[in-house]
Amino acid sequence: MVAAAGTAVVLTRNPSRQAVQMAVFGLCLTVLFVVLQAPDVALSQLAVGTAVVPLMVMLTVQKTRGRP
Repeated sequence: MVAAAGTAVVLTRNPSRQAVQMAVFGLCLTVLFVVLQAPDVALSQLAVGTAVVPLMVMLTVQKTRGRP
């Protein structure tokens, strides 16, 4: 599941869709870390990889598209 999500992120060309795919990839990694019994790493991944990084990418894409 993680490999498929990672491949989907790499193959996506549209930056806004890629940010959404990165959030899905982060969620898959979170599930993997929970299964591997690493709850502290899973919580960090959930906060950073699933929420913060895709949000920063979306904000950056929105700002750069507004420029001529």
